Amino acid sequence: MLIKELYTIKAFEQNGENVAATVKLYKEHDIFKGHFPGNPVMPGVCMIQIIKELTEKAVGKELFLSTSSNIKFMAIINPEKNDTLVLNLTISEDDNQIKVKNTSFFDDTLALKLSATFKILN
Repeated sequence: MLIKELYTIKAFEQNGENVAATVKLYKEHDIFKGHFPGNPVMPGVCMIQIIKELTEKAVGKELFLSTSSNIKFMAIINPEKNDTLVLNLTISEDDNQIKVKNTSFFDDTLALKLSATFKILN
C-alpha cells in the first residue's frame, strides 16, 4: 500500500475477470487535512492508486499505470460523509498488459469511472 492507513479492504470478491471490492476510508488520515481543510475531499490520484492496488491484488502482479483512456469524476467523495466505497473492476490481460474498467460508488452514487492500461512490472 503506497499511502499507509488511507483505507482498508473490507470485502474482496473475484469471479473470473470481475472484482467487487469494498474499502473503508480513514477520514482522520492526514491527506484529508490538506485536501481540503474543513471540507475533506478524496484526491483523484488516490482513487487511481486504490484501483491500481486492487488490480494488483486480483492479478498477483506488480503494475505501473501506462495509459488511461477515460477518467470521469462524477461525484465528490467526502470521507466524513461517505467513508465506504464499492469498486467494481473488470480486468483483462493482453500482451504483458492489464486492462481495467472501473466504476466506484458510495451508497447509490457513481463517483468515478475509469478505463486504464497497466504495464506488468513483475
